[in-house]
Amino acid sequence: MEFYWNRMKNKKRIVVKVGSSTLTNKDTGNLNYEKLEELVKSLSDLKNKGKDVILVSSGAVAVGREILKIGTRPKTMAEKQACAAIGQCALMESYHKLFAKYNQIASQILMTKYSIDKEKSYQNIKATFNELLRYNAIPIVNENDTVATDEIEFGENDTLAAIVAGITKADLLIMLTDTNGLYTDDPFINKNAKFIDTVTKKREHVFSFAKRTSDSDVGTGGMYTKINAANIVNNLGIDMIITNGKKPEIINKIVNGEKYGTLFVSNVENKNNIRNYLIKSINECKAIN
Repeated sequence: MEFYWNRMKNKKRIVVKVGSSTLTNKDTGNLNYEKLEELVKSLSDLKNKGKDVILVSSGAVAVGREILKIGTRPKTMAEKQACAAIGQCALMESYHKLFAKYNQIASQILMTKYSIDKEKSYQNIKATFNELLRYNAIPIVNENDTVATDEIEFGENDTLAAIVAGITKADLLIMLTDTNGLYTDDPFINKNAKFIDTVTKKREHVFSFAKRTSDSDVGTGGMYTKINAANIVNNLGIDMIITNGKKPEIINKIVNGEKYGTLFVSNVENKNNIRNYLIKSINECKAIN
């Protein structure tokens, strides 16, 4: 198993996904600016090592709630989309200022999981990512919540992160969450739950360990959607790690080959048509939900 972790040192293009529950204060649901800066600093360090870095970030709805002083998660679609529209501006402003502080160029891409339905739009998105990375910018991706509905209802950017990793032909996807990784049971409930540090090709049984939804008032994707995402990227030859985002500097430790989290080892399968495979994976996720 050490071999699989050691090869993280050779990863060149890395997608990092951070969820709302990781970016917000647990008690208030408001954005944790200290943690946000720690994340930006860690990604900037990664960029300075010559890595291509792409960030898939949730948090727009949570930030919108904070600005509008809405105490609980919005219940109607219109409320959620209004929060997203307001929150996305503030979230990107924060990212822009913090990345500039560390001499990095931040850029924004808003998309849905269905932005790749048409070949032309798929090629346009792929070209945009490639050009931004050529300019050494850090693309920050979020769902276009103001026009999408499925994503808000499904409640996760996990699938979107897998799609982004596929489009950009990433080498590694890192999921920052509020747990250390995958356990045989919910570690917050069952103290006897055992930690799983590496998952190889035989992974069907791990779905039985996963919850479909998050317990957080701001996060909406559970472990089930993360395992689904792992299946998607693993079949494209991309490794994926689920790890605790409490201390974002853990990202650089992982890329140095240290074991933090659960590693889903890629199947190294060769997909002739990535777009068709991603569309098929999206439809399967939608059917499950």
